[in-house]
Amino acid sequence: MEIEKHYINRSGWLRAAVLGANDGILSTTSLAIGVAAASTTREPIILATLAGVVAGALSMAAGEYVSVSSQSDIETADLLREQDELENFPESELQELAMIYEKRGLDKTLAIAVAKQLTAHNALEAHARDELGINEITQAKPFQAAIASGISFIAGGLLPLLLSLFAPMKQMIVLQYGFSILFLAVSGTFAAKAGGSLVFRSVMRICIWGTFAMAMSALVGYLFEVRVS
Repeated sequence: MEIEKHYINRSGWLRAAVLGANDGILSTTSLAIGVAAASTTREPIILATLAGVVAGALSMAAGEYVSVSSQSDIETADLLREQDELENFPESELQELAMIYEKRGLDKTLAIAVAKQLTAHNALEAHARDELGINEITQAKPFQAAIASGISFIAGGLLPLLLSLFAPMKQMIVLQYGFSILFLAVSGTFAAKAGGSLVFRSVMRICIWGTFAMAMSALVGYLFEVRVS
């Protein structure tokens, strides 16, 4: 019997990694394009992209850690509250669990029987999964999210940084945009395949919004009419 392949167990690190990589590509490229639109020399572009990679990676990692830690704190508080209720009101909690199974389609007798068996096996686990929606797969993992986000941001940001170092100044904006769209398409393809979703929809979504963000960055550089030399 062939084991089914599921993707939900990747949701935690994949979301953080995709967000980090896309943000690394997009924000760093937008910085490069914005500065290039107002600069006649390479040095300001390099400085802006390098600072963007360092600051962005640290910011993304810290932001993910704080955000996911907050989610983890909420889950922990709910589990402690549920444990207290199980100790003080076991019969009421049993009925509550049985009602959940009834709403899912079991008849009353079977729902009570299932609730009793799962409560005897591991009451807190049963309530965490079926009442609170918390399980091992979807449980918040702050360190995992922070590391995935920070590393992937650096990986994404290095691509426009290399372009700022080696691309000809006259074609800097065009090359930054063209390669960033290519990088975003690759990132979107990877994310879609890793998550088992449609590749075309993932790529189109990220490329359209990426184009909009970079166009706005270039517009800012042109509108200020400041020539950095």
